[in-house]
Amino acid sequence: MSNMQVYLHHFAFVVYPYICLSVFLMGSLARFDRDQYTWKSDSSQLLRAGSLRWGSNLFHVGILFLFFGHFAGLLTPHWIYEHFITPQNKQLVAVYSGGTAGLVCFVGLSLLLHRRLFDPRIRLTSHRSDIAILLILWFQLVIGLATLPLSLGHPDGSAMLALSDWAQRVVTLRPNADGLLNLDWPFKLHLVLGMTIFLLFPFSRLVHVWSGFATVAFLFRPHQLVRSRRLNLPAGHNQPHQRSAHL
Repeated sequence: MSNMQVYLHHFAFVVYPYICLSVFLMGSLARFDRDQYTWKSDSSQLLRAGSLRWGSNLFHVGILFLFFGHFAGLLTPHWIYEHFITPQNKQLVAVYSGGTAGLVCFVGLSLLLHRRLFDPRIRLTSHRSDIAILLILWFQLVIGLATLPLSLGHPDGSAMLALSDWAQRVVTLRPNADGLLNLDWPFKLHLVLGMTIFLLFPFSRLVHVWSGFATVAFLFRPHQLVRSRRLNLPAGHNQPHQRSAHL
């Protein structure tokens, strides 16, 4: 590799991840603090519900499986699972389960994208950022599906181990991208585009994902204690009894 290629590789997989994560976290916090009225999914269900039901359900089921599958697959240290599953078998599980979820998500997202682009009423009410983020997600899915046969071309699980090692080093602030040098370009493009989605996250409708996690957290919140206020009444009047309740 030339010096320029080495520099670009270092920037893409050592520097760029932290830029994306910083913008993702700080940008989400800033948007929630300053622009709460834009913190929504901007659903177009009222305009036309037809293909939305199938497209939305398939997309959300697929994307949630892919998100948590990537999260667990990339960030689980090898020593945790090496006693009951080999890297080769873990890679096969990832390929077949991820491939199935990816196809489900691809069908759903294609329906949503077609609806946004070719339904005149919905196209008129769609922001350019809505269409842009759907296109980016669509291309990310296509590239991700293209990596599946390449993964099967590494039956020893070396590609999965290299990706996991890189991701875990980024999270633990020990970045090193040397293990990615010999990977096929679709893997690298998939990583860069995935990080770019995190970079764009605070500026798109994707921020409503945070609300989904907040809804789950709300179920486990402690009870709220409500007490009546003690009034300053003239002498001779009885003070109201203090009450408490759990809502």
